[in-house]
Amino acid sequence: MISDNNHLVIMAGGIGSRFWPMSTQECPKQFIDVMGCGRTLIQLTVDRFEGVCPKENIWVVTSDKYAGIVHEQLPEIPENNILKEPCRRNTAPCIAYVCWKIKARNPKANVVVTPSDHVVMNVKEFQRVISSALDYTQNSDAILTLGMKPTRPETGYGYIEADLSSASTSNSEIYRVDSFKEKPDVETAERYIRQNNYYWNAGIFIWNVNTIVNAFRIYQPEIAEIFTNLMPHFYTPSEQQEIDTHFPECPNISVDYAILEKSDEIYVFPADFGWSDLGTWGSLHVQMSKDLAGNVCIGSDINMYESHDCIVHTMQEKKVVIIGLNGYIVAENNEQLLICKFEDEQRIKKFSDQ
Repeated sequence: MISDNNHLVIMAGGIGSRFWPMSTQECPKQFIDVMGCGRTLIQLTVDRFEGVCPKENIWVVTSDKYAGIVHEQLPEIPENNILKEPCRRNTAPCIAYVCWKIKARNPKANVVVTPSDHVVMNVKEFQRVISSALDYTQNSDAILTLGMKPTRPETGYGYIEADLSSASTSNSEIYRVDSFKEKPDVETAERYIRQNNYYWNAGIFIWNVNTIVNAFRIYQPEIAEIFTNLMPHFYTPSEQQEIDTHFPECPNISVDYAILEKSDEIYVFPADFGWSDLGTWGSLHVQMSKDLAGNVCIGSDINMYESHDCIVHTMQEKKVVIIGLNGYIVAENNEQLLICKFEDEQRIKKFSDQ
């Protein structure tokens, strides 16, 4: 049975413009059907938590600008569970707000925090890992993060160094974290791959609310004081006005720097379920099924000739013909067309802002 104490928090305030022209500031990638499956990334995020927590325990933290899109795409979630940040303050204030609010109603709550724009290919294994992690944190003081088994020397992800010498006594798949590593250069990433105790940091966290609230009180007392003072306004008509006034007082800091790198009770659950943060067109190309020439085609009538290792995303075109391209991105959306080599992908953001 699904535990009424299980809560899901989805962080959906990002503006991810690296998927231009599919993603724009008006409609970021989490609200786009990037994979061509008929579901947006935030809808797929909710889908894969089916059977893990009740719909009424799903929370989305976003901006006022995107609250309407969230409600439109996730009508099954109570509208009052869509929390609106008045400004961007990174992940620590975002997480503190929603966890303080959940705790006000349910001090026994057990929480998963996840970004809204990631992809998981093996949903069954993902659900097994999440359920096992929630069982672990329900009666534990541990802060738990998921570590993805690396498949390549990726320089775009942070890494988690795990102590694999001994597993947790209550769950043999969970280990203590030795350290968190910043995004490495290629040489360092290759060294991580050669060792078996480094994992990609997926930014997915599991804890009970008492654990995380206490951690904020110890390591980020300024943030803790702000949300403790706001508690009388939660679930009242004055909540949004008070949040709009006091949320901007929070420091701009990630939960990694604010809590994880300071706490002694940090653990990692190494996992392998086909994960990607879909930060770039290249990462989408890695995850998707390919034809014999290594091409990924997302659209109704795409015809590839003498072309290799490309990704074509043209959902609005009736027919597309590509001849003689190798290692290219071709993407079209709302009368905007991108044709770009994978090696030049880092330049896309420059043009998306114009």
